[in-house]
Amino acid sequence: MTTKRLILAVLTVISLIPFFLSLFGSLNEAQIQSNLELSQTNLLLDATEIQNDLGELSQELSAEQIKSLEKLLLGNEPYSIAENQYKEARNSIQKNVDQLNNQLAKVASLANSEENSLRDFKLIQKNTSQEKLIEKNITKVRTNLYETDLKIGLIQARQDKILEAQQIWEKLINLESIDGQLDKIQKTAQVLKELWTNPAIADQNAESILTENLKGWFRYQALDRYYEITNQPEAKTQLEQQQTVIATQAILKLLAISTLPLLGGLLGVGLLVFLLIQLLIKKEEAILARFYQKDWETPWDWETIWQVLIVGFFFLGQIALPLLLGFIQFDASALSLRGKAYYVLASYGAMTAGGLLVLYLSLKAFFPLPQDWFCFNLGDRWFLWGIGGYLIALPLVVIVSLINQEFWQGQGGSNPLLFLALEAQDKVVLAIFFFTASIAAPFFEEIMFRGFLLPSLTRYVPVWAAIGLSSLLFAIAHLNLSEVLPLAMLGIILGVVYTRSRNLLASMLLHSLWNSGTLLSLFILGS
Repeated sequence: MTTKRLILAVLTVISLIPFFLSLFGSLNEAQIQSNLELSQTNLLLDATEIQNDLGELSQELSAEQIKSLEKLLLGNEPYSIAENQYKEARNSIQKNVDQLNNQLAKVASLANSEENSLRDFKLIQKNTSQEKLIEKNITKVRTNLYETDLKIGLIQARQDKILEAQQIWEKLINLESIDGQLDKIQKTAQVLKELWTNPAIADQNAESILTENLKGWFRYQALDRYYEITNQPEAKTQLEQQQTVIATQAILKLLAISTLPLLGGLLGVGLLVFLLIQLLIKKEEAILARFYQKDWETPWDWETIWQVLIVGFFFLGQIALPLLLGFIQFDASALSLRGKAYYVLASYGAMTAGGLLVLYLSLKAFFPLPQDWFCFNLGDRWFLWGIGGYLIALPLVVIVSLINQEFWQGQGGSNPLLFLALEAQDKVVLAIFFFTASIAAPFFEEIMFRGFLLPSLTRYVPVWAAIGLSSLLFAIAHLNLSEVLPLAMLGIILGVVYTRSRNLLASMLLHSLWNSGTLLSLFILGS
């Protein structure tokens, strides 16, 4: 083994160990899908208060059309749907609590083991530190669990399931609070219980407690009840007017996140059927057969492929950047949302610059490159390939995602950027996230996975196998087990678009459209 290969082997081991630890560590992390579903459920609840008033749409639609639109978007039993959704979320949160409790028990057992002698002080200290971290996470997740219970009770009260709601609130009131951690939740539960007793009771601080501790539709329901039993018709009317405006906005948001992807998906199905029929009829002359049998001329071997992937992607992402941040003692978790946005952009920019530098240095000896390598052709209808690929990706990736959800049951992790984007309503933050996800990421990832890896693999395997292998690596590189199958499907479509168009602009456009659509949905749901 040469010195170069020995160094590459060492870098491979030290890069892939943290990589696989992060990948399998995502097993215990929540997916963003549950957050998205709850955000959509909150929109659904807001929309139920529309009261036949759709603003400007009311002037264009008849009463029957408005009713039909409401039924289409809200369903026949929106409150029952919302209750089931929140109960599913609660079950997922409870699983997280149970897992954390099991972790805490294991760590505590190690710390208290008789096998730990005085010479194992560092081990005991480490275990104690882990205990504190797990306990902090348990507190956070349990608070989320109890807040969910509050909301379930309000949804049940809205359906006149008063006894069930009272039981939930009573249970929250009787929880043992440590250091006042549950005071807000218990005070809110007490106020809600009194508002829905018979006869109802209204504490003098009830309004401020509800306003401070509840949000959105849940605050509206509680305050509406409060104003009703305290005989404040003007305040109740004003509240209803405000909620009607919110409901109108919710209807429009539901239309945007439901109708537009559905229409795009239907167009994608139609386009896919057309292309498959054309392939059967015209065969070699069909659009999908373009360049299918034409491989790239690849002057380098597996060692160069290995070098670019390990050093230019995995080593930089898993070792070099984390070591640099650790050396300067930089704590990204302490940053504000805007600070985190700048951090994401800077770290991804550094990753891109480093990765492209490694790619350039690795291929420099083979310049000038053969034809069809890293093509950016502005005059080859690349935008049609990109848009067409995006339309086809919509139904295929969504179908795979739905099947995938049944397997993972809300676990398996998600890209942290998605969680940040869901919280973001700052225009600067959104602009940074958009640039990172919709421009920087497609540019770098398409050059690495479609521009370099896919054609390089055709030296050893057929084009279809190179598409599959590069797509799998593309999916795994995102470090979330639950997203491997959907991302692999997206990678396959990206690979087909690139191999048929021979233009990186086409796959970059598809990638950008996909990420932009995801961010737009997150922004709408988060708002």
